[in-house]
Amino acid sequence: MNEEIKKQILNKIESYQKIIVSRHVRPDGDAVGSTKGFVGILRATYPEKQVYLLNDDYSDHVAFLGGEDTLREDEVDKVYDGALLVVIDTGVEERISNRNYKKAKEIIKIDHHIDDKPYGDISWVEDFRSSACEMIADFYVTFKDRLNITTEAALCIYCGMVTDSGRFRYEGVTGDTMRLAGALLDLNIDTQTLFSHLYTDEFETLKLKSYVYDHIKITPSGVAYVYMDEAAQEKFHLTLEAASEVVSELKGIRGSLIWIAFIDNKEKNQIRVRLRSRFLSVNELANKYHGGGHKTSAGATVYSKEEMQSLIQDADTLLDEFKKKYGEKL
Repeated sequence: MNEEIKKQILNKIESYQKIIVSRHVRPDGDAVGSTKGFVGILRATYPEKQVYLLNDDYSDHVAFLGGEDTLREDEVDKVYDGALLVVIDTGVEERISNRNYKKAKEIIKIDHHIDDKPYGDISWVEDFRSSACEMIADFYVTFKDRLNITTEAALCIYCGMVTDSGRFRYEGVTGDTMRLAGALLDLNIDTQTLFSHLYTDEFETLKLKSYVYDHIKITPSGVAYVYMDEAAQEKFHLTLEAASEVVSELKGIRGSLIWIAFIDNKEKNQIRVRLRSRFLSVNELANKYHGGGHKTSAGATVYSKEEMQSLIQDADTLLDEFKKKYGEKL
């Protein structure tokens, strides 16, 4: 798919001596895995090139994959001068985790989000893909005769595929997804250690889950939601990113096809919102509340308890209309 664009990207990469790779702010496993995996491929294939992985923040959740590059202030202009910037898993420019991205000579966008605000000199967007990592795996497989990959890079890419697809359970997973995952598994990646990092919990995490279960609320139509105020975040020593992850604890409630986590952020005078769903889309709902994302996985921001209640009511109405039209689904 999109063979011509992929060829353009490869040719552009081969024409540059300096390549910078970036992703979105507040990264998840897909953002980190796709960029680290892509950088691993480039460094293994073009050892003579200068390849940098540069971002303004990082993720504790997938820190086991290793760190990223940093520059001294006096190095920035020299590195970016005449460089190609590849931005992965970032739908809009405002979310690029790189304050210096405009210093690059050209920008390539590789993404699997809905292309509401196009950017970049070359843009390869496939919003039907389950993850950006799936696209990076596809890029590697397409040009296997010209590209090299390390086991470490393959592990990073596989990590992003696993986490963004809900262990290959979410909508968007296809036979192609599994074939590309298989190509990575053929490279002898250590999945047991990977899953140990991703899916074992500290005892404190179990206490957090208990707190979340005790504070879940359900609307009349079945929207499940939880509000993580600053006191709860402090009690469990949560970063905003870690607090946002509690949305995954709401997903298994029968009849609740929409689940939402609200995370208080007093520092910015806002409440971060994480929306998830089965069968129906929450993307338009997220758009209404200063956000966006995928059909069944989106983010938003509200600026008061009143606006939070308005979002909950809109979600309840959306789910009620869906159930009246299609009946109850698990």
